[in-house]
Amino acid sequence: MALRYLTAGESHGQGLVGIIEGLPANLPFSPEYLAKQMARRKLGFGRGYRQKIEDDGTDILSGVRHGQTIGSPIGLVLYNKDFRKWTDIMSVTPVEGEARRQVTVPRPGHTDLVGGIKYQQEDMRNILERSSARETAMKVALATFARKFLEELGIHIASRVVSIGSVVDESELQHDIKDLNDIVDESPVRAQDKKASDAMIELIEKTKKDKNTLGGISEVYATGLPIGLGSHIQLDKRLEGEIAHQFMGLNAMKGVEIGLGFETARVLGSEAHDEMVVADNPIGLKYETNRAGGITGGITTGQPLVVRAAMKPISTLMQPLKSVDSKTGEAAKAHVERADVCAVPAAAVIGESLLALTLADAVLQKFGGDSMEELKPRVDEWQAKNGY
Repeated sequence: MALRYLTAGESHGQGLVGIIEGLPANLPFSPEYLAKQMARRKLGFGRGYRQKIEDDGTDILSGVRHGQTIGSPIGLVLYNKDFRKWTDIMSVTPVEGEARRQVTVPRPGHTDLVGGIKYQQEDMRNILERSSARETAMKVALATFARKFLEELGIHIASRVVSIGSVVDESELQHDIKDLNDIVDESPVRAQDKKASDAMIELIEKTKKDKNTLGGISEVYATGLPIGLGSHIQLDKRLEGEIAHQFMGLNAMKGVEIGLGFETARVLGSEAHDEMVVADNPIGLKYETNRAGGITGGITTGQPLVVRAAMKPISTLMQPLKSVDSKTGEAAKAHVERADVCAVPAAAVIGESLLALTLADAVLQKFGGDSMEELKPRVDEWQAKNGY
């Protein structure tokens, strides 16, 4: 792995910390660019009150000087404004008496129970604080550096929501990937089709009144990718495997597919694969379709990469499900923690970030280089010889 990153921090703790290492020196970067991407993670109709409290302002502690990366590890910190109300609850030092806001009734569908058993924690707050999706704020911050790196190489990433609950946006992609985010970010649910967007909002409103939650499906795209990222030689080098690993590691994700994905299991071979025709380009051919979604045999084809991810409904319900109090052994209603009704639009943005981190690592593995001046000519030369 050429690119490494780590995050630390709890949902209601002092803040989130992140480190990313492996990006080349002399990559232009600004706090304004970072702030723009952080604001996008907060988008979406159906989000909870927490989004109004936090501004997600992130400080760059190291690795950037005078507007450029310098090759050393990049360190970031994001302080939680909500921590002022949780100071004693999340105190690092011992507190007198019994801790407040303990969690002993696990939520169905959440990490509370299994995490508590695994780490032998009677108070499941010690589990839910880290398993909270609040941690994804730092992932987005770190990935913004990977996104900027890819953009400097002509690789662009965007996303849209294609379904929330039973409402599906069936419209074909209508915009260039470089412009897509600016367009769909105008929708409260980040859907491309206005009619579908309105129906999604209506469904979220109804679900909120019913004290329930919703999941959905998002699509994440990347264009400008060179042919040849990833490899077929070992399963852990296949690029779609790493993409699936990243997406399935995201909170509440229960499925991921690339290109036609599961649909390929329902069609004939003639409808599943991409035929090739002669073309006037450096490699002498082109694909007529992109059913593979930009990856074949673990290696990028140079076509747009299409990743689709399915998010389950959020586990915290305002009308809680049945559970058991682990302290008393008695039947109880599940713990209620402040949460969103629907976070699919935010999940799409986070998906962009995960894809950016994965692709940046794949580019660095193939082309290497300690500075942008060293790496970029290698990519340009490869594209000139092996592009479409």
